[in-house]
Amino acid sequence: MPRCDRTKAWGALKGHFEAHGRDLDLREAFARDAGRWAAFTLEAPEIFADLSKNLVDGATLRFLLDLARECGVEARRDAMFAGEAVNLTEGRAVLHTALRAPRGQGPFSDEVHGVLDAMLAYAERVRADDAITDIVNIGIGGSDLGPQMVVPALDAFCHPGKRLHFVSNVDGHDIAPVLRRLEPKHTLFIVASKTFTTQETMANAGVARDWFLTGGGSDIARHFAATTTNVAAAAAFGIRTTFGFWDWVGGRYSLWSAIGLPIALAIGEANFRDLLAGAHAMDRHFATAPAAKNLPLLLGLLDVWYRNFHGFTSRSVAPYHQGLKRLPAYLQQLEMESNGKRVDVNGELLPFGTSPVVWGEPGTNGQHAYFQMLHQGSDVIPVEFIAVHRPTHPYADLQAKLLANCLAQSQALMLGKTAEVARGEKAPTASATLDRDVLARHRSFPGNRPSTTFVLEALTPRALGALIAMYEHRVFTSGALWDINSFDQWGVELGKALASDLLPRLASGDSAGLDASTAGLLARLRP
Repeated sequence: MPRCDRTKAWGALKGHFEAHGRDLDLREAFARDAGRWAAFTLEAPEIFADLSKNLVDGATLRFLLDLARECGVEARRDAMFAGEAVNLTEGRAVLHTALRAPRGQGPFSDEVHGVLDAMLAYAERVRADDAITDIVNIGIGGSDLGPQMVVPALDAFCHPGKRLHFVSNVDGHDIAPVLRRLEPKHTLFIVASKTFTTQETMANAGVARDWFLTGGGSDIARHFAATTTNVAAAAAFGIRTTFGFWDWVGGRYSLWSAIGLPIALAIGEANFRDLLAGAHAMDRHFATAPAAKNLPLLLGLLDVWYRNFHGFTSRSVAPYHQGLKRLPAYLQQLEMESNGKRVDVNGELLPFGTSPVVWGEPGTNGQHAYFQMLHQGSDVIPVEFIAVHRPTHPYADLQAKLLANCLAQSQALMLGKTAEVARGEKAPTASATLDRDVLARHRSFPGNRPSTTFVLEALTPRALGALIAMYEHRVFTSGALWDINSFDQWGVELGKALASDLLPRLASGDSAGLDASTAGLLARLRP
């Protein structure tokens, strides 16, 4: 299956971009086509998607779908679902979809559901234990970002008597304020590390154990649990309760596995199963929906269109729901760790860009921070708005204001404001000394800036599961088109190895063999 730039469809798409796609104007497209909105909206499980404000027309979509067919995206997708070793550099299957498949319907079903049942039974016992009021998850990367994103998102479903805390950074400023608020006898620690050797996680786990013992705690087996495959190491630490997972579970795809234990402790067994069910529904959509109506596939195609033809280097995610405040950070790892690659699966240097920079903040906070650049900056940055129709709070007026802002921002990005319109507006009194034409240019907006809007009826476990799975499969699609391995992360390993070398040097002062900058900084930072 060829890489995207080595297909006939790529050449046709390039010709289309030069002739028409580069200059598509959304305002003209809507004026020309009364059916545009209906043609570029679709329903997927739990998600309504409005793609109509993207810089595509019917011809663009046809060229993009031809590209997907020629690159064999659907065949690659089927290979992943079948458990083939699509993670080529590590010789592994990629089966996070098996973690949310109903019993008997996915690979490794008996093993998956055995661990799931045991983990959820344990979660229910802890939820019923009034002596445990605080739960601290100690992990990093995928062992932290998933649970840390999901728990506040599903706050309305969380146990009112359990407070969840997340510690990830090896910086003591992360764990110290958490421990300061806790009592050992009321605290449960979860140590989340697949190998039970992750440097940051084990350092923080050691601090937690020392704090627990120093504070009068004695029963480590009761107050510590682990999500790990290294049961022996956990036992040596003093932990007796462990839940494992498999080498085909990548860290950034692991919240569906035992790594989701803090989620289960927060929202309970029934809601955790609903989270899995929502993700599974999106899995089936991705696996079976026709390409032209397949939401994750279309989003992945849009990513290639924007990154490689329009040259857009970043994408902003703006969830208009405060519960989704950690979603942009979660998506940074999901997409940038997956697709931040410079060689294809054959090791050849790529002549095009891959992952965009993914970033964002919840609306309306983002409007008062970086939206200025989105509207009037020199870079065009596609934006993804996520709106939730029904809130779980009783403040209808606040919800109306939130949704009005969400709609207004996507409308403003598209419509813009011409200098002529700005010139006719009443100028602020303080600007009276400026030339009217100069002021009009300051107050004009180019418009024609693309956006996508996703609408969830409510932020339920099932809807959140579907939303996360949609993003997972979108990343898979763009990675398949670029012919890269979206499931390894060798880029983080070099820094880890160098840190292990530098740690003893901080104590000894030995700078032999170091470059001048690192040696100078080492001397500056020694205790």
